[in-house]
Amino acid sequence: MSQVEWDSDEDLEEKPFNKAYMKRLIRYVLPYRKVLSIVLVIVLLNMSLSLAEPLLLRYIIDEGIVKKDFFVINVIGLMLLSFRGLGWLFGFLHTRMINFTGQRILFDLRQQLFNHLQTLSFRFFDGRPAGKIMSRITNDTNAIGELINGGLITMVMEFTHLIGIVVILLWMDWKLALLSFVTLPLLYIIVGKMQPKIEGSWSRSRKTMSAINGNLNETIQGIRVIQAFSRQSENNRRFEELNARNKFAFMRAVKLESMVWPSVEMVGMIGTCVVLWFGAKQVMDKELTLGFIMAFINYLWRFWGPLSALSKVYSQVLSAMASAERIFEVLDSEPEVKDRANAKAMKEIKGEVVFENVAFRYEADKPDVLKGINLRIKPGQRVALVGPTGAGKSTVVNLLMRFYDTTGGRILIDGEDVKDVTLESLRRQMGIVLQDSFIFSGTIEENLRYGNEDATDEALRHAAESVRVDKFAFQFADGYQTQVEERGSKLSVGQRQLLAFGRVLLSDPRILILDEATSSVDTETEQHIQAALQTMLEGRTAFIIAHRLSTIRDADVILVVKDGQIAEQGSHDELMKHNGVYHKLYMTQYEMQQSLAMQTGA
Repeated sequence: MSQVEWDSDEDLEEKPFNKAYMKRLIRYVLPYRKVLSIVLVIVLLNMSLSLAEPLLLRYIIDEGIVKKDFFVINVIGLMLLSFRGLGWLFGFLHTRMINFTGQRILFDLRQQLFNHLQTLSFRFFDGRPAGKIMSRITNDTNAIGELINGGLITMVMEFTHLIGIVVILLWMDWKLALLSFVTLPLLYIIVGKMQPKIEGSWSRSRKTMSAINGNLNETIQGIRVIQAFSRQSENNRRFEELNARNKFAFMRAVKLESMVWPSVEMVGMIGTCVVLWFGAKQVMDKELTLGFIMAFINYLWRFWGPLSALSKVYSQVLSAMASAERIFEVLDSEPEVKDRANAKAMKEIKGEVVFENVAFRYEADKPDVLKGINLRIKPGQRVALVGPTGAGKSTVVNLLMRFYDTTGGRILIDGEDVKDVTLESLRRQMGIVLQDSFIFSGTIEENLRYGNEDATDEALRHAAESVRVDKFAFQFADGYQTQVEERGSKLSVGQRQLLAFGRVLLSDPRILILDEATSSVDTETEQHIQAALQTMLEGRTAFIIAHRLSTIRDADVILVVKDGQIAEQGSHDELMKHNGVYHKLYMTQYEMQQSLAMQTGA
C-alpha cells in the first residue's frame, strides 16, 4: 500500500481472523501473568460456587419441598445466600484486578506505539494524515484495551464454565444431555455464516472512524484558509459524507450482531424445550424427580449463556483484530534512517562538510531528486543555497541532518561518514530553523530550553537577548514564564521565529541550517534576525537557504541548485561576473524590487 493510500476510505476490504495478531496481543498479557493467575483462581472459585447452585436447588425441591422438611429448606437457603455473598466478593475482586491489569497493559501498548512513532523516519509521515496516525494511539488502542479488560478473561471464564456444565450434564443423565445438544450444529452454521460479515463490518467501522479523525485534524489545522476561502459549506458536506459512512458501517456491524444473539438464544430455547418434553414424560413415569429436571434445565440455561457470551466476545475480538492490524502495521514499520550496529558517537564537530557524488530519490520508482552533488565546505564557512522551487535545496540539508539517507554517494563531517555515527550525537551538534518553526505549548523559557535543558539562566538570557526574544518576552506580565499556548498561538509569526532562533542558539550547534528562516517575517523583524545572525553564525558552519538573494550576499560560498545538480558555485561577486544562472536570478529580483519601490513611491 502506498503512503498516500494508507488507510484510505476505499481500503475497506473484509479480512479473515488473524491468529498471529492474537498471539502478539497475548504477549502484552504475559508480564502480568501472576496477577492474572490470581484472577483466574478467583474466577474458578466463583464458577464452582455458581455451578453448585442448581444441585442445591435440586436438593431443596426433592428433600425439602416435596418431603415438607423446613430444616433442609432453611439450611440450603442459607447456603445459597452464602454462595451469592462469596460470589459478589469474588466478582468485586475479579473486576478490580482485571481492570487494573487491563489499564497497565493498555498503558504499555500505547507507550510502545508512541515511542515507536518518534523513531520512524520522515518518509513514514509523508502523505500520512496526522489524524489517522493519532487514531492509532487513541481509538485503536482503546479497542484493544476493551478486549484485554473484559474479553480475554471472559473468554477463559465462560469457556471453563461451559466445560463444567457439560461435565455435570453428562454426569446427571448422558442420554438427556446428548438429546439437548442436537441443536449445536444449527448454532455452528449460524455463527459460521455471520462471522466473516461481522469481522468485515467492524474493520470498516474502524477505518471510517480514522477517516473522520484525519478530516477533523486537517480542518482544525487549516481553519484560517477554510474561512478565508469560505469553504465551510464544502467542508460540512465532506464531513457529513464521512460521518454518514461511519454511521452506516457501525450500524451494519451492530445490526449483524443483533441478529446473532437472538439466533443463539433461540437455538438454546429449542434445546431447552426438547429437554422439557422428554424430561416431563420421565417425571410423570417417576423415572426422574422434579428437582432433577429443574436442576438439569437450570444447567441447560447456563449452558447456552456461555455460548452466547463467547459469541459476543468473539465479535469483540473481531473488532479488536481490525485495530490490531492497524496498530501492528505501525509497530512493524522500521525506521529507514537508524543507527548502524557499529555506530559510534560523533566527536565534537569542527564543521568541515564534504558531499561525495551524492544522489537521492524519494521513491524507488521515481527519478533522482539530487544527482552527483560534490562539494567541500570548510569549518566556519557560510554556505547559501539558491535556486528555483523544487530544485533540491531543502533535500541537501535534509540529507545533512540525516532526516533521509543518501541513495548514492556519501556525506562526511570532519572526515566521518554521517551513517557511521549515532543519530543523537550527530543531531545534538546541529541546529535547524525552518520557515515555519514549530513552537510547543508551554512557557517561553521551556521553548528556549527545548534543545538544552541544562543551560544556565545566564546562557538563556544571553541567547534571548542575542535574538531579541527579550524584547517581546517582557511585554507580557509573566516574562519568560508566559504560556505561549498550542503551536505558540499567543505569539505573532515574527515572535515565533525569533523564539525558534533563540532555541537553536541556546543549544549551541556546530553546524547551523536556516531553511527560508526569514521569508515569513516582516521587514523590521528580518532586520532583527539579520543582526542576530551575526552572533549565531560566528564560529559555526552554516547552510542558508533563501529566496531573497539580497540576504545572502555576504555568504562565503553560494551554491546554485538547478534540476538536482549544482549548476554554479562561488561568492556573490564571482557569480555576478560569471553572468550565469545566479546573475539572471539576482537581476530579476533586483528589477522586481526596483519596480515595487517605484510603485510604492508613486
